[in-house]
Amino acid sequence: MDETLSELGEFIELTLGDKVKSWSVAYGDLALNVSHDEIIKVLRFLRDDARCGFVALVDICGVDWPAREKRFDVVYHLLSPVQNLRVRVKVQTDEATPVPSVISIFRGAEWFEREAYDMYGILFTGNPDLRRLLTDYGFDGFPLRKDFPLTGYVEVRYDDTKKRVVYEPVQLTQEFRSFDFLSPWEGTDYVLPGDEKASN
Repeated sequence: MDETLSELGEFIELTLGDKVKSWSVAYGDLALNVSHDEIIKVLRFLRDDARCGFVALVDICGVDWPAREKRFDVVYHLLSPVQNLRVRVKVQTDEATPVPSVISIFRGAEWFEREAYDMYGILFTGNPDLRRLLTDYGFDGFPLRKDFPLTGYVEVRYDDTKKRVVYEPVQLTQEFRSFDFLSPWEGTDYVLPGDEKASN
């Protein structure tokens, strides 16, 4: 399998030239790194070329790397039913630089791009309906970014006295607990509550 994917990677690199920055075989898939300016040409080639035949868009997702200058990866997962192979195409971008929409190649990309925008704030040019998909329209922030607080910013609840949905700032009812993350099987450096009698 890896040999077949390596041959395909070499073929794509020879055919597309500098449109593909790099490629590798990882986890049973071919992975291509592409500039965001070239994503349309690369995906069209992968779909239309007889040797590739990646006609099924499985998913578009985001990955957040906050320490990087271009903090987001936009990852396209494609399937070739004829070849029975998968390819993963990665594009790097930042918070301000939009990625071209691939709706002209794969109609089903519209909602995947909306989800990446809603969860990460990744922008796509050419998407006719780039708005929130999974969160509320008034939602503050992007919940899958690694710098998004686990508690969120607001709580949403139905107020029975007001007979409507109410948005309130998050209030923690207890202080955060301090966990030591030591395995109980290896033993702790202190006596656990309730174990005082066991040491006698």
